[in-house]
Amino acid sequence: MNDAVVADRHPSTITTGLDRLHSLAGQRFIIGDVAPEIDGGRYPIKREVGDRLEVFADLICDGHAQVAGALLYREQTDEVWREVPLRFHDNDRWTASFPLERNTRYHYTVAAWVDEFESWHRDVTKKVNAGQDVTVDMTEGAGLVEIARERAQGEDRASFDRLVAEVAAAAGSPRMQEFLFSEEIGRLMRRYGTRIGYTQHPTVLEVVVDRVAARYAAWYEMFWRSQGTDASRGATIDDCIARLPYIRGMGFDVVYLVPWHPIGRTNRKGRNNTLIAGPGDPGSPYAIGADEGGHTAVNPEWGTLDDFKRFVAAVGQYGMELAMDFAIQCSPDHPWIKEHRDWFKWRPDGSIRYAENPPKRYEDIVNVEFYEPHGGQPIEALWLELRDAVLFWCALGVRIYRVDNPHTKPLPFWEWMIREVQDQYPDAVFLAEAFTRPKLMKALAKLGYTQSYSYFTWRNTKAELTAYLEELTQGPANEYMRANFFANTPDILPTILQQGGRPAFLQRVVLAATLSSVYGIYNGYELCENEAVPGKEEYWNSEKYQYKVWDWDRTGNIREWITRLNEIRKENPALHEYDNLKFYNAWDDNILLYGKMARNANNFILIAVNLDPHSPHDAHLELPLWELGLPDHATVWMEELMAGYRFTWTGKHQHVWIDNQHPAFIWRVTPA
Repeated sequence: MNDAVVADRHPSTITTGLDRLHSLAGQRFIIGDVAPEIDGGRYPIKREVGDRLEVFADLICDGHAQVAGALLYREQTDEVWREVPLRFHDNDRWTASFPLERNTRYHYTVAAWVDEFESWHRDVTKKVNAGQDVTVDMTEGAGLVEIARERAQGEDRASFDRLVAEVAAAAGSPRMQEFLFSEEIGRLMRRYGTRIGYTQHPTVLEVVVDRVAARYAAWYEMFWRSQGTDASRGATIDDCIARLPYIRGMGFDVVYLVPWHPIGRTNRKGRNNTLIAGPGDPGSPYAIGADEGGHTAVNPEWGTLDDFKRFVAAVGQYGMELAMDFAIQCSPDHPWIKEHRDWFKWRPDGSIRYAENPPKRYEDIVNVEFYEPHGGQPIEALWLELRDAVLFWCALGVRIYRVDNPHTKPLPFWEWMIREVQDQYPDAVFLAEAFTRPKLMKALAKLGYTQSYSYFTWRNTKAELTAYLEELTQGPANEYMRANFFANTPDILPTILQQGGRPAFLQRVVLAATLSSVYGIYNGYELCENEAVPGKEEYWNSEKYQYKVWDWDRTGNIREWITRLNEIRKENPALHEYDNLKFYNAWDDNILLYGKMARNANNFILIAVNLDPHSPHDAHLELPLWELGLPDHATVWMEELMAGYRFTWTGKHQHVWIDNQHPAFIWRVTPA
């Protein structure tokens, strides 16, 4: 078959082929394996203000010409890209970094090209070293400089004009080579020289730069109704203000409150989650909404909106921040039910559908519907209302949101809503309270959640903790998922705390506070409260369903232990980081040995924890002297920070004995 027949039968083939030719011919480089990059750039990575983002990419091109490239970056609102030259790493891999100076979003990508002038310079240098005549080569180099001059402006153009004149005046003399090889011309040519085969990575990537509190903070969960002294009523805002010195005194940064909105009366739950409430039972704060208002109202038992503003101010005066529990659910009395019937699901008999997880039904709770019936369009008014509820509290000074059960709400809603809020308040932090399937937890983190609850609560053995923490802090998830390690919650009283007594409380808070850089406890943890509903991980006489008065000074409390632990965290920059965790050898399955090194390598913390709350244990261990650049026989100072004493160890093979009554050593290690 001849070409004419082919052309006649497929008249578009040649045109398509030429289009493809020109499209591909200009892209001389394959830019591959760009890192960090999540799902091909579908989701942003996360960093904090003050970090540097280091980017790697493979730059692959034919031939032996001199390759050059740049890391391009800009803040999301900027139009002009800034460039950082890529430097060779190894095996066609290149790298560069840029500073993350502001709490905003940055865009970044990578470009590559053949550097015509540097290729010329490299080849001519070889000829000169070989004693060859380079007269014509010098003329070629001068021509490249002349072309680049036309692109320059301002002071750079003036510099080019002077240099071109000097090169022309030196034509044919050794000084011509001296001028063309000068650093000044090299600098200008790197900026204005011809970029042959310029290729840009097709995806513009994004990094969310959060404030440092996204990575480093200590949370204290306060159940507002139980902060007073009268068991017949709930605490007031003034009662809660009076409790702030106690919380700050233990060294916490964030005061997190369960929902403070009006509580519904219909189908209100009674004590210990019974279906019938007694006359004085206050109901669950998660049954949000009553005649007094909904998601933008304050429970009148607690105080007024003006009182709330005083509370926010008081929290700030003690150097802490307030975190809000944002729960998208309603009591049957929520004003939205009357005002927006289409936001809810109604049964054929005309009754509203309560929240349920068959066979369980939660008749004090009603869920909203994010989409029109039968897979229809999103209910825009609801999405906007929920966003505006968060913005309402942002305007009153709340910047941290613990979100209840986000995995039961549409993922597109969270991606939209978090971005909407952070566009106005880039310092907003969102914590996903999602104890669900691992990939769903990671998906929530990818699409915008600043922090995530985790399975730490149920990881107790050395093997479990090591595998899980390496997954979180050393695997791909560390680019987008920050695990906030809560040692307990109002809904979760872990078995180890029920059975392990005070030693378990001591060791678990050390693990939470040092394995992760952000952690939290729910009030009562410092009192070693562990009375559980038989056979369940739930608190007996939970304050979720009743008024309660705590004796904050009761015997056996571990306030001093927690206070010292938070002081150690503040004093040691190594513990401010999330992804610098390393595990070391301790030859006993009950002793976990791990450490963290500060970014500038001037602060190394080594921690040994007895994981058995019932018995002391001892182990031979390997002291990681190599982390300090020391030989295996070196001597180091070991400063035990919990108890406050020092000693020396010589050599990497050591032995430790840990009592379960003091189940952790936290050492600051320095060369002797």
